[in-house]
Amino acid sequence: MPAGPPLADLRAMSLTAWNRGSLLRELLEPTGAYPRRRALKKPTASELRDSYPAARTWAAELSAFGDAFNLETVEIGRNTIGSNQVPAAAVFARVDDEIAFAGKTRDSVRVVRLAESLSTIDAALRSWAVRRPLELLKLGDDALTAARVALWLTGNPAPGIFVRQLSMPGVHTKFVEKHRQTIDDMAAVLQAVLRAGIPAAEVPAEESSLPDAGLSPEPASLGEAVLGSFSARTPAARFARRHGFVHPPELVRFRMLDERMPTLGSARDLTMTAEAFSTLRLPVSTVIVTENLVNFLALPDRPDALALFGAGYGFSALRNAAWLQECRVLYWGDLDTHGFRILDQLRAVHPHVSSVLMDEATLHAHREVWGSEPTPSSAELPRLTSEEALIYRALRDHVHGPAVRLEQELIRWDWAIERLT
Repeated sequence: MPAGPPLADLRAMSLTAWNRGSLLRELLEPTGAYPRRRALKKPTASELRDSYPAARTWAAELSAFGDAFNLETVEIGRNTIGSNQVPAAAVFARVDDEIAFAGKTRDSVRVVRLAESLSTIDAALRSWAVRRPLELLKLGDDALTAARVALWLTGNPAPGIFVRQLSMPGVHTKFVEKHRQTIDDMAAVLQAVLRAGIPAAEVPAEESSLPDAGLSPEPASLGEAVLGSFSARTPAARFARRHGFVHPPELVRFRMLDERMPTLGSARDLTMTAEAFSTLRLPVSTVIVTENLVNFLALPDRPDALALFGAGYGFSALRNAAWLQECRVLYWGDLDTHGFRILDQLRAVHPHVSSVLMDEATLHAHREVWGSEPTPSSAELPRLTSEEALIYRALRDHVHGPAVRLEQELIRWDWAIERLT
């Protein structure tokens, strides 16, 4: 006999269609897909012969739900135990019937109501609802607020203010930050209508969204996501640039490791804009870049040197700092795939950057504090040295174990200082 209760198997198929958004899309924009046939895993002739009572129970359970769907049957067992009509498929006459069978009627009613409300804000937004019905359900009335923001952005393409200065009833800074992707998608729909000059109802749903505006751990574009312009490194900065908002400048924090070097009085730990940092002319010969705050603060005095506090993939501050070309630049990152990816991308701008404490000896000397990298990189990194490439490939290919990483703050300080000096 087929494994599992037949209704449970059939409902699982309907729930899969629901979870893909297929049922809601068909409800909002019918394509003629219904009546819809869902094939059942029916018993074979031998299973019918060996487990006839179980087969009858199986068929009876399906037949009891005649109001939800119609059963399509086939003949089985003519040459073994005699001809039997066995359910082969459940046929749902309407998408509403399958939604009800999946137990999602209340949710579907809510989505229809929300889609109609979006259409009253702007008819073009119905195409967004058709494309993202599950997101619409999850957002609820927040989708309507996001739509009002998107509509405002379309009518005010260059506001020239900070996002937090946006004065709309019911809209606060945290709302915009939380729903940037949705607002971007909706604004793309509205802008497509303006550009094309086509009726809102004719906007193709599949063409109505922007690429994900979130910051990926593996940026596709060096210029845009990693070492790009000062104003567009983070998702918030790119959102601001895209919609004409003012965004706070990127800040750079660094420490003078030589107490003799003149700065601002006795100040040695300084923060300034990335643009200002690029204009510095400091008498330094060595720059140590580290991503860990404690390491940054604890680096010892060193003649003609400064420490630069990084932030993962956020080293856009280094792009225009041409004076770094005259310095020895050491990068100390985590000993994991993303640490080497950042190193590779730094070398796209400053090819002379050297790695430190990212070697085989350091990795194996700290085996007891190895951790696990949540999402290892699998990218090809052409700018690594041959030694670095060997370590990177070993980490990427799980040679030392699954997703091994050594975080820089776990390296013994005596070990680190010996190699830094």
